[in-house]
Parts: sequence; structure tokens; C-alpha cells
Amino acid sequence: MTLQNSSDAKIEVIRQPQQLPCSYIDAQGREVQITEKMIQQACSELEQRLVKPAQQG
Repeated sequence: MTLQNSSDAKIEVIRQPQQLPCSYIDAQGREVQITEKMIQQACSELEQRLVKPAQQG
């Protein structure tokens, strides 16, 4: 798989039961649990910022 076609690839997602909650400490020192929605939003933002390489030819 190359970067040129990676966004077209279909990847099967297998959901596993959550073992332990994951969290981070925010700027106010509070512990914030990381949710699946937060991860999906971060992935979407990264995908939107993806810069496709120039065509070679």
C-alpha cells in the first residue's frame, strides 16, 4: 500500500472490549477519560490535514 491510495483502502475494524480506561491530565490538573469519540475525532482531523504526495510521472 502506498500513500497515494491509502485513503481508498478499506480496513476491517475489530472492536475489543475496553480493558482499562485511558485518561490524561488537562491544563487544570483534572483527569479526563479518553473516549472512542475523542479518538475518532482526532483521526478525522488528521485525515483532513493529510497532504497527498505529488504525482510522479
